[in-house]
Amino acid sequence: MQQRFSRRNFLRALGAGGAATALAACGTMPGARRRGPNVVVVGGGPGGATTAKYLKRFNPGIQVTLVEPKATYHTCFGSNWVLGGLAEMDDIAQTYGALKDRHDVNIVQDTVTAIDPDARQVRLAGGDTLSYDKLVVSPGIDFRFDAVEGYSEAVSRDIPHAWKAGEQTRILRDQLRAMDDGGVFVLVAPGNPFRCPPGPYERASMVAHYFKQHKPRSKVIILDNKENFSKQGLFMAGWERLYGDMIEWVPSSQGGQVEQVDPETRTVYSDGGLTRFRADVLNFVPSQQAGAIAREAGLADDTGWCPVDQLTFRSDKHEDIFVIGDACIAGAMPKSGHSANTQGKAVAAAIVRAMNDQDMLPLSTVNTCYSLIGPDYGITVAAVYRFENGGIAGVPGSGGVSPSEASDAFRRQEARYAQGWYDSITADTWG
Repeated sequence: MQQRFSRRNFLRALGAGGAATALAACGTMPGARRRGPNVVVVGGGPGGATTAKYLKRFNPGIQVTLVEPKATYHTCFGSNWVLGGLAEMDDIAQTYGALKDRHDVNIVQDTVTAIDPDARQVRLAGGDTLSYDKLVVSPGIDFRFDAVEGYSEAVSRDIPHAWKAGEQTRILRDQLRAMDDGGVFVLVAPGNPFRCPPGPYERASMVAHYFKQHKPRSKVIILDNKENFSKQGLFMAGWERLYGDMIEWVPSSQGGQVEQVDPETRTVYSDGGLTRFRADVLNFVPSQQAGAIAREAGLADDTGWCPVDQLTFRSDKHEDIFVIGDACIAGAMPKSGHSANTQGKAVAAAIVRAMNDQDMLPLSTVNTCYSLIGPDYGITVAAVYRFENGGIAGVPGSGGVSPSEASDAFRRQEARYAQGWYDSITADTWG
């Protein structure tokens, strides 16, 4: 059953999560060391950048080094808006100048090639070695390219996943622009768990919006190896309202479980090859796992994801290493940019408190996911999470989804909130 969700409830939920995270750091500043230890943060996405910023806010004496290979980071959240023609690539681009100049974070533009937990060192592709007292690993996701016959990293240059924003987003956008009116866009959604559960369905919405404006005879097909998905009722009602029968969702039981890809013809096969779908533009999003550096450092388990103490995000595998964001196993929290942002604050508090010989306090974290079905049609899901019984669980009654029956004005307001949320969370992370 969908729970009625309002802007007031969301602000209350957001406040609860933010206040609890801030509470976790209370007491650290008076006892903060004037010159603290070294903390190295691997990965400059929403998890790593937030950690670096808030470590300096909670204890300015800590020496914080953020290692990120890209000078410009494009957010995966918001990238669907680029595909729909609602935003440009520059609108989802984030840089690290404010972290360096305003917050005194040492930014190293390089790639971590190895982690040595015994020596407490990370090695960089450029040849340097960084020592640390505490290490935070926020590597995001990598793909299981070999999970489906015919798809590979090399093939992804022509049949993009676009699930890491940047060049892949440009490739898919340009293919959609070049497609003839009347063509078919096929989106193969990944299996659980994966980054941003509502993401594939927002992407289908944004592509349909672009088609409606520029290629109205075209069609969107979603092939899904699941039988249901996040905010399904809201998405499907919005699709019918805005796009009629332009979007077709195919669940696993009806041929959505893709087993083979033919890159030459852009054809995918399911049901042992008995069912096939040919695309003019094929967007294949593979199943996922923790970023390579986390797996290579022995931080992941057999699932490909990284188990952690869900109170502090300390790795179950190595002392003095913490893992956050999409790569970690965080109980009920989804893999999302907002989750990574709140986890970054939590781990910063945990590290600072540990450095001051203080136990970590129980805390709440929050997540919200806005999705655009059209430029004036937004939907939301949000929740507050707390640590209890050894793991992160949702707080009953703390959030919910947009009401299934809502006015056009309500949907427009949710769409405006989506842009406001993007501006707020990127400012909080990189600003």
